[in-house]
Amino acid sequence: MLVENTTLDGVLVITPKRFGDDRGFFSEVWNRHALAEAGIDIDFVQDNHSFSATQGTVRGLHFQSPPHAQDKLVRCGAGAFLDVAVDIRTGSPTYGKSVTVELSAENGKQLLVSKGFLHGFVTLVANTEILYKCSDIYAPDCDGAVYFDSPELGIDWRIAPERAILSDKDAQAPRFADFKSPF
Repeated sequence: MLVENTTLDGVLVITPKRFGDDRGFFSEVWNRHALAEAGIDIDFVQDNHSFSATQGTVRGLHFQSPPHAQDKLVRCGAGAFLDVAVDIRTGSPTYGKSVTVELSAENGKQLLVSKGFLHGFVTLVANTEILYKCSDIYAPDCDGAVYFDSPELGIDWRIAPERAILSDKDAQAPRFADFKSPF
């Protein structure tokens, strides 16, 4: 697997090798031993699968606070989406800074988002499937969100905010300027 740093310490792009022929391909998307050798030693305990039928669906920006903070390894099963991570670690020199990476079924890239980051995505095509591993269980009492298009973040979502398809929770999330990080 190819492991690449991003501009944010704690967010990595991991690209598994693909072995293909005229039938398709095979790819090992997680190997504890191989990634531990690369310095990634995470015990994932939950796998999630998200389907978005419509292009322009935004989910996020989400986080889980301690004691159930989550590392996430995110990949695309079908379609394509723009994946976003925002540093919310108090005292970090990159606090409030973001990384965006296009993940698609075609490119096979994965994004590792560590604890202490907001995470969200926007679908770039219809019928997109997002698959991600989490290092802790979903805990509703630790669940939180920040409005995806908070101007302070300056994220290019590749969609006009008024065209984004949001859940009620995400549409009503506080702006980053009003957010107090639990990290």
